[in-house]
Amino acid sequence: MIASGRPPNQLLQSLDAADFDLLRPHLITVELVRETVLSEADVALRHVYFPHDGAVSITVGLSEGQTIEVAMIGRDSIVAGGAALADGIAASNAVVLFPGTASALEIPAFRNAAAASVPFRGLVIRHEQALLARAQQSLLCNTLHPVEARLARWLLLAHDLSDRKTLPLTQETLAQMIGVRRNAVSLVAHALQRAGIIHYSRGQIEITDLRALQATSCDCYSAAKTHHARLLGLPP
Repeated sequence: MIASGRPPNQLLQSLDAADFDLLRPHLITVELVRETVLSEADVALRHVYFPHDGAVSITVGLSEGQTIEVAMIGRDSIVAGGAALADGIAASNAVVLFPGTASALEIPAFRNAAAASVPFRGLVIRHEQALLARAQQSLLCNTLHPVEARLARWLLLAHDLSDRKTLPLTQETLAQMIGVRRNAVSLVAHALQRAGIIHYSRGQIEITDLRALQATSCDCYSAAKTHHARLLGLPP
């Protein structure tokens, strides 16, 4: 059930009234502009973010200069919650992937709320555990499974988090997200388009057959959803 008067973010929606009242006066609605850096690795945080829509990519940089996504966050969770509870230094980069809006909360207000409420602090920790589980599943998938299954899994997650069937994505961005070369994504995207599963045009990917895309994905997609629901006490 959606709690009226609250931003459409799953974590905020799940708080009881007293805990939400700790945050309410300090929440500021902000635009999530595509490619905006919300946090940078090894840099002190200023805010945590509760996305309402859109999606944020959590990435790490490699010594060779490459960047790879380790997780994606949307309206289901919080950006930088774990680091804010710890030393306040971001462990990774958080970059807006799909535009939208979010509730921003300054770090002192976030820490005060976490100190005042054990349930709120515990909920943030469970969300961090769910994010870690998603990142581990993504690592396993990108290590073991073929590009077609990996791409299908990623598109399904992007659809779930953003509630969009048309995603503003280039093949170069997709390649970075799943850690492969651009030509590999191009070959798989063309195959999925020929099968009628997606439609690709310049900078846009439309999911045209969601069930077929689910069938193309590996078990990592359903496993990650199950882990996420279990850790957060959600219906399967």
